[in-house]
Amino acid sequence: MMSVRKVINRRRAYRSIRPFKVSEELIKELARCASLAPSCYNKQPWRFVFVVSKGKLKQVFDALPRGNRWATRSSLIVAVFTKRELDCTIGKRDYFLFDTGIATGFLILCATELGYVAHPIAGFDEEKVKSVLKIPLDMTLIALVVIGLLDEDSGEFKKEQKR
Repeated sequence: MMSVRKVINRRRAYRSIRPFKVSEELIKELARCASLAPSCYNKQPWRFVFVVSKGKLKQVFDALPRGNRWATRSSLIVAVFTKRELDCTIGKRDYFLFDTGIATGFLILCATELGYVAHPIAGFDEEKVKSVLKIPLDMTLIALVVIGLLDEDSGEFKKEQKR
């Protein structure tokens, strides 16, 4: 097992990814790692939808702007959402976004340790994705985490290395 520091140092938001076969064990492990994140009074306000089916992935891909079309090479996208009422408000501080961010970070680090690229994106049509995934309208869809295997042979990877 890799040290936390090694996983953090290895994590990158590469766009050069290739598809892979998604297993139920992978989804369970990513969800388990996210569930271990700290949250205010352990309320765990985060919600995830793991999108694997080709039909649903295609619909999510259709909600991406041109700049995020690289994500169409993914076999797994995780929709991250929450709402204020699921978590603490202490004084004027709402914790729902903070706590969900920590859980998402745990999920990303877990994916990295397992050898995947986990690239969070905010560029998508929120209403369209919520409709496709049947996410309630009162929820805040924070990010999509695009998961794939690093494709070191792609031209995109070579460009990314020069940056």
